[in-house]
Amino acid sequence: MTSRKLVGLFVKTLLLGGIVGLITSFFIKPASYAVNLSPFDAFELLGVILFFLVMGFLSSVISQAGFFAYLFVNQFGLSLFRSFWPTVQTLLIAFVVFDLVYFPYSEASGDVSLGWFILMAAAILGYGWVISEIKARETKRRAFIPALFLMVVMTTVEWVPGLRTTGTDYAWLMIIPLLACNTYQLLILHRLTGSGNADNGAKTNTKVKTNQSKA
Repeated sequence: MTSRKLVGLFVKTLLLGGIVGLITSFFIKPASYAVNLSPFDAFELLGVILFFLVMGFLSSVISQAGFFAYLFVNQFGLSLFRSFWPTVQTLLIAFVVFDLVYFPYSEASGDVSLGWFILMAAAILGYGWVISEIKARETKRRAFIPALFLMVVMTTVEWVPGLRTTGTDYAWLMIIPLLACNTYQLLILHRLTGSGNADNGAKTNTKVKTNQSKA
């Protein structure tokens, strides 16, 4: 990957995080906007917009730091565990999904229903599964587990600051941009590196050679 592509990836992911964070705030914190609309206060309203935009930018930066950490962890895991690395990743995914239910529920002290935390963990796992399936179809089947590892484990690690805040508003304001940015980086990486259709290309070359030999 060239430095130009790397800078482009950073800028686009940063903008994506900011925009998604801002749009999310319309649904999660509508009162922050409503109080400045009646009566209308342009200066305060602009301040609110900038605040949530910057929050989205920060989530994007955290996502990008986590993504590059994931690339390092994946290579390190491959060199350390070799053929067992997918199994280790699967165990870590299961452990993190369990943690997403157990620890937040324990800290809530019964104030929030257990079903809510189960639904939250299932939603993250389900979304990650869908994105990982897309990644595997666009690249190769063995990319599924590493992609799911990023979408579940790394996203959860990046989300820790949001989980520690009081209430759920800022947790939502953080997780949605994180998922959006991680999804974008995961699905764009093979296009930037030119490794997207390696398996398909190999199959195509094999078919061409076979047809040529028949001819």
